[in-house]
Amino acid sequence: MTSRSGAPHRQETLAVVTDLLWAHAVPDDGLEHVRPRRSHDGLDVYLFVRADDRDLALRQAGSLLDRAAPAMAPHGYELPPH
Repeated sequence: MTSRSGAPHRQETLAVVTDLLWAHAVPDDGLEHVRPRRSHDGLDVYLFVRADDRDLALRQAGSLLDRAAPAMAPHGYELPPH
């Protein structure tokens, strides 16, 4: 996720991002764990998903991120193209 100008970089932001991802997850996402970390231009978000192969895992993660993206915007974050 990239940070738009003025987006907060506080510790609680990491918890909010985690909570928003869990709130938008559905069982088909196979989400097992979320780990956001600050990066030089925003946040790196690591999603651990249960999937049969890499391609399916990428589709599942992409679908979740697409659903959660509108909820991230008010917090100053947007997704790069994936």
